[in-house]
Amino acid sequence: MDLFFYGTLRHAPLLKLVLGGESRAQMQPASLAGHKVSWADGQCFPMMHAMPGATAHGVLVTGLSDEDIARLDYYEGGFAYELRDVELSTDAGPARAQAWFPEEGHWTPGDPWLLEDWAKIWGEMTVHAAREVMSYYPEVPATEVQKRFTMIRMRADSRVRAATSVPSTVRGRFGAGDIDTKRASRPYSNFFTLEEHDLSFRRFDGSMSEVVNRAGFVGGDAVTVLPYDPVRDVVMVIEQFRFGPHLRGDANPWVLEPIAGRIDPGETAEATAIREAQEEAGLEIGTLHHVADYYPSPGAVSEFLMSYIAIADLPDTAAGLGGVDHEAEDIRSHVISFDQLMELVPTGEAGCGPLVLSALWLAQNRDRLRGGA
Repeated sequence: MDLFFYGTLRHAPLLKLVLGGESRAQMQPASLAGHKVSWADGQCFPMMHAMPGATAHGVLVTGLSDEDIARLDYYEGGFAYELRDVELSTDAGPARAQAWFPEEGHWTPGDPWLLEDWAKIWGEMTVHAAREVMSYYPEVPATEVQKRFTMIRMRADSRVRAATSVPSTVRGRFGAGDIDTKRASRPYSNFFTLEEHDLSFRRFDGSMSEVVNRAGFVGGDAVTVLPYDPVRDVVMVIEQFRFGPHLRGDANPWVLEPIAGRIDPGETAEATAIREAQEEAGLEIGTLHHVADYYPSPGAVSEFLMSYIAIADLPDTAAGLGGVDHEAEDIRSHVISFDQLMELVPTGEAGCGPLVLSALWLAQNRDRLRGGA
């Protein structure tokens, strides 16, 4: 089978990962008349669709093995794409091949798509996501992987952000080369993944540690935002049932928290804060003040948080019920005074780490914020 690649599989790092690095496939430029390549509207990948007078440019791939085809079909087939016969033009003349088209009505064409534009924004994240997708081949059905794809992309997007360097002025200057992973497995994958590794790491005396077993939850990066009204000197906190405290046996697993949510791929932390304030509390927020970026529990959880205080108008009527129905959220918001917030910290009722951190930051910066009220 020969294939026509018009989209992201023309990105060499992605294609190498999907094929597994052993392929002997050959490529040559090709085009398909009467078709156009566009962004799938609202998505981070392209689609090809019929359009009279247009031409879709790409590459004709020949010499694919049965294993190559199986891996490619696994990667594309889980995302509502199917193979169809096409007649191509190449420098050597006409050629027949197959190409992936979206299932009828599944995606809507958006703006014109260019590989270079896509690679700048989505290339690195897509390679990370593809690495997880292909790690399930062939044990997990492609349709099941497709159900997990939203969280796979969030985890991949987190890996892109994690590669950004931060200062090492006190801690040691260690890196990936100071960790030797002997075995890695993924016993669980759904909303989170559970990773289990046997590894050794560089000790402070320069030697490598013995091989140890470590396990941890892998999730996406998230934002927390505590709305503050400097005129009324009040904050908004939300309350909802939390499974973690329930598992611990907490007598009341309904937790007071800041507004929070995971960062969607391609979204900034600030945009997430604005979106989550609207979704969880129906609240329009103003200026965001950065509190801190941090791992809340680095011993076993990859989750990375970015916390903010948001200036907002908070009349008593701002409190109420909120949440997104399709995520089964049941959220109640409370507008309380700054003094009451600070009383909740020592009693333990404000038992959520980001809320405590944000409250303490607000205590330090409250006079400055109120000075502009």
